Order: sequence, then C-alpha cells, then structure tokens
Amino acid sequence: MKRIALYPGTFDPVTNGHLDIIYRASSLCDVLIIGVAENIGKNPFFDISQRKSLIEKAIDTTNAKSTRKLGEIKVKSFDNLLIDFARSNYVTMIIRGLRAVSDFDYEFQMAGMNARLANDIETVFLTASERHQFVASRFVKEIALLEGDISSFVPSNVAKAIEKKRK
Repeated sequence: MKRIALYPGTFDPVTNGHLDIIYRASSLCDVLIIGVAENIGKNPFFDISQRKSLIEKAIDTTNAKSTRKLGEIKVKSFDNLLIDFARSNYVTMIIRGLRAVSDFDYEFQMAGMNARLANDIETVFLTASERHQFVASRFVKEIALLEGDISSFVPSNVAKAIEKKRK
C-alpha cells in the first residue's frame, strides 16, 4: 500500500520555505500531493492555475538540487473540505509546516478538528528549517509590492512572476 501524504495550503506565492517542507515531506512518503486551496476569501495575489503552475515549475527547477530520495510529487487544486479532498485522493497523512509557536496553536486546533472528521488520517508537523522560519507569503508579497528584493525568499520563477504582476 502506498503512503500518500497531502501538504495543503494556498501557496500565494510558494516560497523557499514551502519547497523545503515539500522536499522533506516527500522523502517520508511514496506520493506527496501538494493541495493548492482555492481560498478566495484570502483574496489571492495569484489565481489558482497560476499558483499551481508556479509550484510545478519551482519543483522542476529545484528538484535537481535535492540530495534526498524523493517520492512522487503531484500538484492538485481543491475548493472543498480538506478532509474530503484527502479522502478522494486516498491520503493517509496530512503534512503541516510550523514556523513559530504562534503557528502551533492554530495548527493544533486544526489537527484536532481533522482527527474528529477522519481519525484514520494522521497529521504530521514538520518544523521550518532555521533559515526559513521567518518567511511567510504575506511578507513576501508586501516586500515585493514595496519594490524590495524577494530573491532569497522565493524561487526565481516566482520572483519573476511577482515582478511581472506588480508592474
């Protein structure tokens, strides 16, 4: 039986911190699904198809740099309940990244709710690598909109797409 994991998020935009979690999570399972949430309530900078495309290109570009044995990585979008999306993709674990203590409180509550909805799907927390603990998509967008340098926070294809959209 394949171990299928789901790493959900809005990824608006995908950051180097997200990629770090993606590669680390992928080494723990046979298949990692990156679930890109529609989440129009957050008023996304990029639409769902752009976010999926940016993630796919970033993975293709940076995958060669990974020293880990990776499982298969798929990028899919969803606009329904996370647990329903997980079940429809035969997911056995949900991956969540933690940057700081403030993330833990929210993620802990979410994991509890998901466990009540589907106690056969485990939530696994991965802490952010030290160099990515402060990187958040909302900060990246703010810095970019104020014409700051975001090149150390996001893959190059994402930096280009943000610059193009900003202009």
